[in-house]
Amino acid sequence: MASNSTTGSRGRVVMLVDNGVHGDSRVQKAARSAADAGWEVFLLGIRNARSDTDTWQIGGAEVRLLRVPKPLHRLPRDSSRSLRRPLAYPPGTKAAYRIQEIKAWQAELYERRIRAQVLGGRLPAVVGRTAQLPSRAAAVVLARWVKFRAGETHRLRERQVDPDSLLTKLPIRSWQALLGNRSWRRLDPGLWDFELAFRTAIDELEPDIIHANDFRMLGVGARAMLRARAAGRDTKLVWDAHEFVGGITGRADNPRWLPAQIAYTAEYAAYPDAVVTVSDTLAELLQETHALPERPAVVLNAPMAPPADADGDTPDLRALCGVDERTPVLVYAGAVNPSRGVQLMVEALPELPEVHVAFVTMNPNGDNRFSETLLERAVELGVGDRVHLLPYVKHWQVVPFLSAADAGVIPIHHKPNHELALITKFLEYSHARLPIVVSDVKTMAQTARDTGQGEVFRAEDLTDYVRAVRSVLADPARYRAAYDKPGLLEGWTWEAQARVLDQVYSGLLGIPAAAAGGAVPATRVPGDQRELAGTTR
Repeated sequence: MASNSTTGSRGRVVMLVDNGVHGDSRVQKAARSAADAGWEVFLLGIRNARSDTDTWQIGGAEVRLLRVPKPLHRLPRDSSRSLRRPLAYPPGTKAAYRIQEIKAWQAELYERRIRAQVLGGRLPAVVGRTAQLPSRAAAVVLARWVKFRAGETHRLRERQVDPDSLLTKLPIRSWQALLGNRSWRRLDPGLWDFELAFRTAIDELEPDIIHANDFRMLGVGARAMLRARAAGRDTKLVWDAHEFVGGITGRADNPRWLPAQIAYTAEYAAYPDAVVTVSDTLAELLQETHALPERPAVVLNAPMAPPADADGDTPDLRALCGVDERTPVLVYAGAVNPSRGVQLMVEALPELPEVHVAFVTMNPNGDNRFSETLLERAVELGVGDRVHLLPYVKHWQVVPFLSAADAGVIPIHHKPNHELALITKFLEYSHARLPIVVSDVKTMAQTARDTGQGEVFRAEDLTDYVRAVRSVLADPARYRAAYDKPGLLEGWTWEAQARVLDQVYSGLLGIPAAAAGGAVPATRVPGDQRELAGTTR
């Protein structure tokens, strides 16, 4: 078993995240900066198909990826019949198997018929065809029966994913009424899969602080904190709320999913000793929604300066696009999907001659179905040579990489969580000193107007988007000048945010916060009599 803290450490922090870490710049920066400030940091994530290794270092923090079997993620409809359509095939591949089986039988009957016709035989062809009549009739009847049952299966699936269907709503409402916030156990028992995968790894590390990123890890962290306290350790829990759960767009294939996540979050929101989040707007909303005793601390997902152990040169965005310095380039950095509005950037290109668009996204090589759709649409519009899919770079390279563009675009649609924060790319574009073209989502649009760093357009409005792009390309110096305002960019650095996070950790353990720049004051961890070094790790 590990000890609570090691010599030279201010305390042990175990961070939890429900992804593979590689694409999550916030958790990477938090782990590195906490280790730099003298904390002993372990970051536990999830191993997936893309994970090359289970363990590695981020600065002084150790990353460990865990395998998470997900048998409980199966929906009830995936393992049992439904009384809605009793003649539908059972869940699984039965319908597809029966359809293919009937087709194979029909093909065999046809083969017998033509073989007799071509090769001949003792009996006249008409006799052979007559002998086949019962089998052919049976095949026709069975084909119609299978087609009907397959149709019932399709109609059943449509009703099961219809959130307005009475038989879909009734069990959800019944479990909510019966169990309240505990209803997630019936609506999405798959949340237990995370608990069962993480619990042993957390307990063996015996953390002083558990830092639970986002809502899935909140319950995992809360239960680990309770186990630690039952064992006599005063472990603290920090919840890092990345988004508002009630504002997430639910899964279209599972109407139970969003009510389950809301109930799960509501049950465990009272457990953290401290809450941090990504914006002032979300901090207020979380405090109001969950009746938090204190307003959450705000830790923006701001860019960080290159770490001391940074390696490799920053790639050249323009070289990757194959364009020169005179060619106008609009950049979008982040995931691409319909709600991000990125298709608007492609649709506008016929109206913006000479302009190129670079999408810096996780899957630039056709791995991503929506990326393929963007490229296909670009080809249809005759602008395929002006759309470029580029891979992610290391998080400390993002700002210099993006700075080669002429403007940064954030065309996201109006969704509850899109209204609440200055998202990562907004801050990255800012540090790259790019003029920003942003849709009229509340927080980012207001900030862009107040600072003068960009143009705002009506979300999903192609004409207004083209107007905004033309404005920033016509006079980029006007928008870049906004970044000269004293203190603007300094407050949007990860270094400033890391100090906030360190103050939260230090306050929970009753020890002095690290000095500016990461220097660690000499102190003692409560309950540990060893003198701790006053230097960074």
